[in-house]
Amino acid sequence: MSQNPSIPPCRVRPVVKLSFDPQTQPVIAPNVVLNPLPDAALQADFIAQAFSRNIEWQVEPVFAKDFLVHRDPETGLLLPDHSGMIPAAVFFPLIQRENGLHVLFTRRTDHLTSHAGQICFPGGRIELHDADVIAAALRETHEEVGIGPDHIQLIGTQPGFITSTGYTMQPVIGLVKPGFVVQPDQSEVAEVFEAPLSYLMDPRHHQLHQATLPDGRQRLYFSMPWNHYFIWGATAALVRNFYHYLAAAHKQL
Repeated sequence: MSQNPSIPPCRVRPVVKLSFDPQTQPVIAPNVVLNPLPDAALQADFIAQAFSRNIEWQVEPVFAKDFLVHRDPETGLLLPDHSGMIPAAVFFPLIQRENGLHVLFTRRTDHLTSHAGQICFPGGRIELHDADVIAAALRETHEEVGIGPDHIQLIGTQPGFITSTGYTMQPVIGLVKPGFVVQPDQSEVAEVFEAPLSYLMDPRHHQLHQATLPDGRQRLYFSMPWNHYFIWGATAALVRNFYHYLAAAHKQL
């Protein structure tokens, strides 16, 4: 395993409040119409195989400049370039259910300083004692939702994403083994829920929004509404990127 990256000194971060309602911003048409992934590409065995191969693919083009791609020469893991940013890790949890794979999400509590009330993956800042992004993602998952490393089968990593709050969010993909128990940390997690991977991997459910900020700048972001949950922003970007990887793998394998 590679050692953890240089981590900026801990500092008190100001409360980040959105200047717009993400659920009411206009939806714009994407430049390319994409197809849903077939069932064969949504199986745990296929996903594990895809991450064990050298797949040629491209990150989501709308946010190409926001995905940081760097491969560790020793481990082969994809790592973000942390210059000027706060490195963070999230766990992208896949859970096998009778009707197919599901993805586990959390809803953050409303009092947190950043991304309050938003839908996220379990995760957080990479600490000095974390060996690498995988260790950080596993630790945060255990702390936030009570799922320990012994119930996680690691699959791989994907490029880190630069968030609007100054983090590089690195996703670690893994399968949650049967027998796990969810025990949310109520100080950070208001709710834990699952959404079908088949729904998330259908681009017809991906909406591209354009918001006008108070300074006149435009902000683009994806959303994937599921039931009464509004998955958007960095979390939706990671889901969208996961789609691109599996779509490329399905063509090549």
